[in-house]
Amino acid sequence: MTHDALNDDIRREQGMRVRREVLGDAHVDAANARMDDFTADFQDFITRTAWGDVWSRPGLDRRIRSAITITALIAHGHFDELGMHIRAAITNGLSRDEIKEIILQSGIYCGVPAANSAFRVAQEVLAEGQ
Repeated sequence: MTHDALNDDIRREQGMRVRREVLGDAHVDAANARMDDFTADFQDFITRTAWGDVWSRPGLDRRIRSAITITALIAHGHFDELGMHIRAAITNGLSRDEIKEIILQSGIYCGVPAANSAFRVAQEVLAEGQ
């Protein structure tokens, strides 16, 4: 086994441990049950990189990582994954009130600035046509 393969095995093992701790065994087992030849490489990729590399880093605690993840999912409109990460945030120690505040804060910084920029661009485009 090459060094890179060994490193991948360590990252995969660590990633699976963190993934299970954050998302829960039931979620991970369900994801693994849906995995097939088509999705196996992607599942391995997110286990090694998202969970084995990033979520495993010591620089931020899991509460902060959850807050950032919720905000990013809102900002990019990835509502299909938001429920999963709200559940993970509760697992990671965020309260309902903290989650509410994260969502309110995201509404201002993910919604209003985007709308403000869109209005500015639309005004410029419409002014060109006059």
